[in-house]
Amino acid sequence: MTIALITIAQLIILGSVVFLENRDPTKTIIWLLILGALPILGALIYLMLGRLVRKHQLSHHTQLLQGPTEEILMERQVKQAGDDDDQTTNITINRKLANILMNDASAPITFNNRSQVLTNGIDTFKAIFEAIEGAKNHIHLEFFIFHNDSIGRDFLNLLIRKVSEGVKVRVLVDGLVNRSLRKHFGELRAAGVEAEVFYPVRFPFLSRRLNLRNHRKIVVIDGRIGFLGGLNVGDEYLSLNQRIGFWRDTFLKLEGDSVNFLQAVFLNDWNGTTRQKLFDVEYFPEAEPMNVQMTQIAATGPDSDWGSMLEIFFVALTSAEQTIFIETPYFIPDEGSIMALKTAALSGLDVRVILQGVPDHKITYWASLSYVEELLEAGVRIYQYRKGVLHAKILILDGEIGVVGSTNFDIRSFSLNFEISAFIYDEPLAHRLEKDFYQDLQDSKEIVLEDYKNRPFSNRLKESSARLFSPLL
Repeated sequence: MTIALITIAQLIILGSVVFLENRDPTKTIIWLLILGALPILGALIYLMLGRLVRKHQLSHHTQLLQGPTEEILMERQVKQAGDDDDQTTNITINRKLANILMNDASAPITFNNRSQVLTNGIDTFKAIFEAIEGAKNHIHLEFFIFHNDSIGRDFLNLLIRKVSEGVKVRVLVDGLVNRSLRKHFGELRAAGVEAEVFYPVRFPFLSRRLNLRNHRKIVVIDGRIGFLGGLNVGDEYLSLNQRIGFWRDTFLKLEGDSVNFLQAVFLNDWNGTTRQKLFDVEYFPEAEPMNVQMTQIAATGPDSDWGSMLEIFFVALTSAEQTIFIETPYFIPDEGSIMALKTAALSGLDVRVILQGVPDHKITYWASLSYVEELLEAGVRIYQYRKGVLHAKILILDGEIGVVGSTNFDIRSFSLNFEISAFIYDEPLAHRLEKDFYQDLQDSKEIVLEDYKNRPFSNRLKESSARLFSPLL
């Protein structure tokens, strides 16, 4: 009797909390059903994953790039825009997208830039290691996953050697998935590497931040060279894990003024973890003159003022006029994004989406497939990558705008994770990404609507079950 009363009281209390959070109605209903059907287990799951964290509860992680440093950076952009006025008038820019990036993600437009697409792990790690070898002042690294395996040890040994050469090295990793690396923090710190954990999880049932992960991948060398994209540090990203096989991913190497704002994201995350305010001008050197390549660095997360990446992607999709090409390993869109894709296809745009055909996470794989049929019916062409594991996060609009970063096309990236993406208004860059996209189409199998409608009932059951819990993933 006592246990029953405690269970009922718990259900009433937690149910009231969920109800009064005023979150998405679908999520509210799912959590209420879970709490009602599984009172004890449901309560534990809710305490670990379900509690809503408000922006004010992340107040120590607010944007701190301000004062003289911010003024100097903004003055540079105004001057650069004036100097390149004749050239920028000939560049196609999606002003609606650029404006929401500025207003929603505090992502100013930079002009003096150049970029390089790095396809897969070999090219990416080669370029990063070469940049680190040339570092003279500082090396800043931020990764979601940093394995202590073959490539991870090579990485760490290189960093330790650079410290011995007088280079300042700071490493920031997510607090949930890097336990093997954290065992070696003592060794790193003894060697002079500053290694820290973003939102460490010590008591999962008491932590509101368990579900808020730092999914960003950032490398900044001397404030002059930057990298971002989808790869983490680990042998599997070099296709060296026999169980996983070939790994398809994309990274970007950036040079120019955009690196200043990539640097600002890292230093803000570093400050949120260590309370060290390192926003000195020395970390933001003025770049040498380069080509005009308009770029915006968008850092989004649960600390953002608005919906951020969800709203940004919606504007991007609805403002396209000819083509929308998407590559994403995890595809769990909201209703607005589904409507944007469907209406784009129904309006005559060429809309293509490449999804995983070889899953690395089964639940998200089946949840992704649950959205396929209605999109196919609207004319969206959907493919499954078959060569290996697809992990690239790419959006290409009208052959003129390329977007590369850590952001998946799913609810978690849109609203829970701390993410980073580069939006580049440049036809050569977009065409370079399209080259990889068309190659990936060759390595994929298109999903045909009539065949898909005849899929086994067991597949439908897996899709529907996974989709039911997708808002909680």
